[in-house]
Amino acid sequence: MTTAFVLSGGGNLGAVQVGMLRALTEAGVTPDLLVGTSVGAINAGFVAAHGTGSAALQTLQRQWIGTRRHDIFPIDPARHLRAVTGSTASLFSNAGLRRIVQTHLAGVRLERTAIAVRVIATDLLSGLEAVLEHGDATTAILASTAIPGIYPPVVVGDGPPLVDGGLADNTAVSVAVQAGADRVIVLPTGFPCALSGAPRSAIAISLQALGIMIQQRLIQDMERMAARTKIATMPPLCPVKVSPLDFGQTGALIERAYRESVRWIDAGGLERARPEQYLAPHRHERDGSRVPGVPGRGERPAAP
Repeated sequence: MTTAFVLSGGGNLGAVQVGMLRALTEAGVTPDLLVGTSVGAINAGFVAAHGTGSAALQTLQRQWIGTRRHDIFPIDPARHLRAVTGSTASLFSNAGLRRIVQTHLAGVRLERTAIAVRVIATDLLSGLEAVLEHGDATTAILASTAIPGIYPPVVVGDGPPLVDGGLADNTAVSVAVQAGADRVIVLPTGFPCALSGAPRSAIAISLQALGIMIQQRLIQDMERMAARTKIATMPPLCPVKVSPLDFGQTGALIERAYRESVRWIDAGGLERARPEQYLAPHRHERDGSRVPGVPGRGERPAAP
């Protein structure tokens, strides 16, 4: 059986995938194929190159814990002004993100990784999904994470400009199936669902909106592909009160995701039917309680 791990996007909540990977590895579940989109491409690329061993995942965890907002979104008033006036393509440079990725993937090519990997981006001109499986891993990941207007588009080879893969196919279950996976395990990030108020800055609003779109696209993708392969999901954290720009809580997110993933696996969560039900969009009251709803239409059913 060919097992694929499909890692979705979700900004700073990509940290939770480290905890999920730890729990899956301890349970003896390892991937033959990795498919990553946006921040999921960063984690997928690392694991593809370095494996799921304890030392590798500890390194990935340290990288997440050591990353700060200014590393990812460096404040540059002059650049912001140029972006507003149309003289540059993005509010932020991707140089900091490039440095982080190259720390662990410098010289790595997608077709030569220890575990097979596919990186998902979006063709900015056609809107079509771009599946990257050859070439420089860092360039592919920067393309997959290029949130339009936030980071500049990335050109791979002589191809079209590419942007964040979440726009075309955030979770790309279909890519894993087409690559021959008999079993697909989705590692979702979820989204900040219990904030005390709406984000205020333009970038935070963009990231929150993208996270919600990602979650809804993920549900649709899983429903659509359920008849073609065995699909399971890891449990996204809920409630989540971490701002899309808050990189100071990654350690806590990783540990919480690890604990919940262990419980999920032990309770048979990987064998549950209709796994997309556990990802349903929802909101919380001010006291943190969920708004009542129908599973799949605003309320996630209880864990097994």
